[in-house]
Amino acid sequence: MSMHSDIETILWSQDQISRRVSELAAKISADFGRCSPAPVMVGVATGAFLFLADLVRKIDLPIAVDFLRAESYGSGTHSNAAPTISLDLKLDINARHVIVVEDIVDTGHTLSKVIEHLKSKGASSVSVCTFLDKPSRRKVNFQLVGEGKFYRGFECPDYFVVGYGLDFAELYRNLPYIGVLKPELYK
Repeated sequence: MSMHSDIETILWSQDQISRRVSELAAKISADFGRCSPAPVMVGVATGAFLFLADLVRKIDLPIAVDFLRAESYGSGTHSNAAPTISLDLKLDINARHVIVVEDIVDTGHTLSKVIEHLKSKGASSVSVCTFLDKPSRRKVNFQLVGEGKFYRGFECPDYFVVGYGLDFAELYRNLPYIGVLKPELYK
């Protein structure tokens, strides 16, 4: 059985995603072109890995890349509102511009925790580049640091979506598009 048959509808195709990632990379390149030292792109594992890989290959600047892992979902479909940092950065970000790369900003709990963590490590600014944003589900208003900016790929309706790095129970990350998972598969 194909995993594509588990998808109710496709919200954004592979081509739409590629175009939007190029636009975001161009904007980041323009905004951070004069930064010294080079900005640090911090991918939030595991969901952001495809987006981060595509994004950094299109950014026309010297950049550093690192990862941290923030966990708040487990195998469910709702954030537990108490995220933890379970894998920390390798790079020193003190006095550096940091751009957090997220797959999706939903309730805001995880992003708020990540920003607070990066600020405690001395980042001079913290920006956010999220592939998907679900402002309709926001519970926490996160605060960017310094001259931080907010970049959004797409505003996502309130559906449970998978693909392009986003998962359900660690599955479907490898779909090349963003699709709505059939509710009977996770209810």
